[in-house]
Amino acid sequence: MTLKPWLPAIELALLWLCLYLSLRNARRQMLVEMLPSSKTSGIFIGLVEVKGTAESEPPLTSYLADLPCVYYTFTVRERWTRRVTESYTDSNGSSQIRTVNKTDWDTVASGGVTTAPFYLHDEYGAVLVRPEGAEVVTPQVFSTACGPTDPLYFGKGPGGEVSGSDHIRQFVEHAIEVHTPIYVLGRARQREDIVAAEIAAAEDTPIFLITTESEDKVRHGFGEGTRIWGQIGFFLVVLYAVFGIDEHDGKREIIIDPRISLESIAWYCSAYLLAWTAGWVLITYNTMIELRHRVRQAWANVDVQLKRRADLVPNLVHVVTAGGDYEGALQSGLALLREQARATAPGRPGPDPAALSGTVRALAEAYPDLKVNGSFLGLQKALSDTEDRIELARTYFNEIATFYNTRLQQFPEGWIGRIGFLRPQALMQGHFEAAPD
Repeated sequence: MTLKPWLPAIELALLWLCLYLSLRNARRQMLVEMLPSSKTSGIFIGLVEVKGTAESEPPLTSYLADLPCVYYTFTVRERWTRRVTESYTDSNGSSQIRTVNKTDWDTVASGGVTTAPFYLHDEYGAVLVRPEGAEVVTPQVFSTACGPTDPLYFGKGPGGEVSGSDHIRQFVEHAIEVHTPIYVLGRARQREDIVAAEIAAAEDTPIFLITTESEDKVRHGFGEGTRIWGQIGFFLVVLYAVFGIDEHDGKREIIIDPRISLESIAWYCSAYLLAWTAGWVLITYNTMIELRHRVRQAWANVDVQLKRRADLVPNLVHVVTAGGDYEGALQSGLALLREQARATAPGRPGPDPAALSGTVRALAEAYPDLKVNGSFLGLQKALSDTEDRIELARTYFNEIATFYNTRLQQFPEGWIGRIGFLRPQALMQGHFEAAPD
């Protein structure tokens, strides 16, 4: 008699595992695609993607290769051969016991430094990275096998040997060397010691990744994971549809189900594809909602810097008014400063944000006394720094808003976005120029 249990627990668990891993990789691929890279000086609170080089002062020294690095792990394995007793089933189905020689490896030492903070540097500055809790992908920097006559054998390995040792040890080390280009995807937060950002693990972060691989390779890897796990799940469904369990004389064996038909195979496969598609649509919708939230957060980051600048403007107006004559040119400059103190969000009525450094420089040139005014010079420097921050925040806002708008125009993300009543985001207009020190 042929039996077909309705999705036994182990098969159901394997199928859900494949679905989960496939959709998990799909979500991660979307995150990589939907996050524009930030510059270190333009990092704000939230999920960020940063590229640069790994730096530390002083750097760590790796255990095996003695390389200057910011992160490393190592393992030492020892090979052994032993006589072991094992059970097996002979051709008649009877259980038998035999003694054989077995060769295998035991890990006899492992370790490394995996939690030491380091810096990611780019052309704009540096940001602190705390790797604890991250998925770290590192290249292999050392690998060798040797015997007891090699100083490495006992010098970097334990003094004793395992039972049945073949007197061969394998030493392997992975590390991120200093000055190595790295890619970091994780959540930025406020540092506790100084006013600056750091990237660290967080419970609500969908991914925290540190790797020496490029962004394209990371994205491709997640795409491959989506495809491979999806195909494995599909293969399990086909196996379930084709094979059955035959019970005869108290014994069970897996056979091809004689009741199999193309319709039943198509039904099982369609149900699996429908479940995968539903999961993908849900992930895509949630990702689009998260992307809209990041667009709003990006504008909030710009707004924070604009408010910081607005706090500087009244002091600038006071200093410039006290140091200059009441001429038309001066009043025009002051009017522009006051207007930009209340600049509005993109797409809304009111003055668009614009750079003020040029106006301040022009006022300084027109009224030389301002150049020796300590208060004016300090405010000018603060304004210059703020303009740099606004430019970086504005660039990030326009990049992520442009990507968001593009996704809303593509299929199927645009169709999913319309279901959620998502609308395009206006971009910031105008041009910011960093003022000279």
